[in-house]
Amino acid sequence: MNDMVQHAIFAHRVFTGTEMLADRFVTIEGATIARISTSPPAGLAIAHLAEDAVLSPGFVDLQVNGGGGVLFNDQIDAAGLAQIAGAHRLAGTTTILPTLISGSRDQLRAAMAVVAAVIRAGSSGIVGLHLEGPVLAPERRGIHPVKAMTGLTAADLDLLCSDFPGRLLITLAPERAPVGAIARLANAGRIVFAGHTAASFDQAVAALDAGMAGFTHLFNAMSPLATREPGAVGAALTDRRAQAGIILDGLHVHPAAARLALSAMGPERLFLVSDAMPTAGADISAFHFDGRFITLRDGKLTDDTGTLAGAHLTLADAMANAVRLLGCGLEDALRMATATPAAVIGLGARVGHIGTGYAADMVALNAELRPFKVWASGQPMRPARS
Repeated sequence: MNDMVQHAIFAHRVFTGTEMLADRFVTIEGATIARISTSPPAGLAIAHLAEDAVLSPGFVDLQVNGGGGVLFNDQIDAAGLAQIAGAHRLAGTTTILPTLISGSRDQLRAAMAVVAAVIRAGSSGIVGLHLEGPVLAPERRGIHPVKAMTGLTAADLDLLCSDFPGRLLITLAPERAPVGAIARLANAGRIVFAGHTAASFDQAVAALDAGMAGFTHLFNAMSPLATREPGAVGAALTDRRAQAGIILDGLHVHPAAARLALSAMGPERLFLVSDAMPTAGADISAFHFDGRFITLRDGKLTDDTGTLAGAHLTLADAMANAVRLLGCGLEDALRMATATPAAVIGLGARVGHIGTGYAADMVALNAELRPFKVWASGQPMRPARS
């Protein structure tokens, strides 16, 4: 006898991760979606969403530096991760990769250890770790501290290929890592992305040949597309093996450039990331990073030199911006926030979709595409911040 609690949600529009269905009942059993049907399940409590609402899979964010007032670099512990994940969950993001910004080797080891412990404990929405740096190009470092820029050593490879229970996404500058090292990481199941890179087009393609999977925050901090040297951007746009995250806050990437990327790559290869900092989901307007004072003004996070320092953004914001700034269809915008990033990290059979057997992680959006209700592992959360 199955004693797991069952309940259901009815929505006039249900986005499955790949298509929009009309008038569906989604039955939840424990932490899992049991079925989708056109008729009401007998004997269950049913939550009816408003006629103009959309029920979507919970968002999947592969680049989360912080949130809820916490920067992961500054609080590498379970409490910090819970605060970050909780802040993003209230905005509809139910699956995240916390992201370490060019950490020291001690920070890398600590981050891997605490994320591994949290994953083994379960039910946090944290499915892995994104190490952004420190093997980056100093000339393309952005806000990353120059003192942290290093090469890739044999000891680093041993650490990065060591036992880890979740997904490990590694952003590096491919011109600073031998293709053999990229191949070793890929063969160990690591997801290698190029970012903060001055790589030529040929160097980027060679890295893709070696097993690199994609590009971190497309256009930002990477060699640009030019007539005779297409650079990393050219490789991302033209090589069909490549996937890429993009920050759609209206500040990091001009809408015309983002439209070009979407046209070239489609919603199956281009996905949304927040690059969120501690201000996301928090009532703060400043914080410190690496001894620098970062301030939030007019939606932009910068240090005192004007350098962008991550984003004041959630994936819900980015998804709405895809519709508003790019003229993107809602299905494509939602796909870039759900099914596509889930597939990038190899979890497309578990999250990023509404379907039988998937995690019961969902978000309800109103007519303005703002989250108003979230379910994580089948449990309703309090209303998300708008």
